[in-house]
Amino acid sequence: MADTTAQPVEDAPKLVIHHLNDSRSQRILWLVEELEVPYELKKYQRTSERLAPPELKAVNPLGNAPVITDGNLNLAESGAIVEYIIQKYGRGRAQPPESGTIDNLYYTHYAEASLMPMLVNKLIFSIIPQRSPFFLRPILKTAFNAISAKMLDPRLKVHAEMIETHLSKSNGFFAGGDEPTSADYMMIFCLEAWASEGGGDLGPQTKAYIDRIHARPAYQRALQKGGEYAFAKATS
Repeated sequence: MADTTAQPVEDAPKLVIHHLNDSRSQRILWLVEELEVPYELKKYQRTSERLAPPELKAVNPLGNAPVITDGNLNLAESGAIVEYIIQKYGRGRAQPPESGTIDNLYYTHYAEASLMPMLVNKLIFSIIPQRSPFFLRPILKTAFNAISAKMLDPRLKVHAEMIETHLSKSNGFFAGGDEPTSADYMMIFCLEAWASEGGGDLGPQTKAYIDRIHARPAYQRALQKGGEYAFAKATS
């Protein structure tokens, strides 16, 4: 009798992206769509309190997204995932031109090391009053608004000016060149999150950059497959 056991398909995707709605994992979807990497998508929905669901802890002990699995590999952290996918599956794509190597290195790490912590702090400062006892909300809102205005807003303005100046000279992408690199995949979520909260300090070049990325076919495919994503808004 012939063996009817299902045989593994060699070209079946083994890369699995564990995707949480409204999260950094959207940048990973854009990356694999841009590079045309076969993958399996597993979706997770935030709770009513906007937290990651406990199911994600079965994939990664921190319960955060993004996470990928690739065979026996389990890898978290956006920067690590972006660099891993480009190195293993990029086939020479997503590489900066020689003139943009340092810019690519800098903005790949700047995104989460310098810019995103300030944006997260600003978000936390707005959430604390909302989730406090109602009689404390006016006091806490006033206090945290004052802290934000004094400690965060001036620094964010400096960052916005730096990004605007850079994009005005970089020929479309953070590392220059003809296609996105790791710097773009890392920076886009930060800029989207910033813009979605008003982004008053973002300059016209930065807003135009966000809109150009959103218009890319690969980005649109990532949106369709990933589902709910509150940050994919036009900046004008």
